[in-house]
Amino acid sequence: MTSIKTITEKLNAWRRYREAVRELSRLNDRELSDIGIRRGDIEFIVRQSIAA
Repeated sequence: MTSIKTITEKLNAWRRYREAVRELSRLNDRELSDIGIRRGDIEFIVRQSIAA
């Protein structure tokens, strides 16, 4: 049962990661700049926030 829970948690984390990357990628460079993110850093920043 624990392994199913772990797999489910990992899948949910992956979905949250992909959705966050998708949402941030839709912003234009000006909007990203306003929130202090460079386009090339999106995946890194999202990965950091999901892991925290």
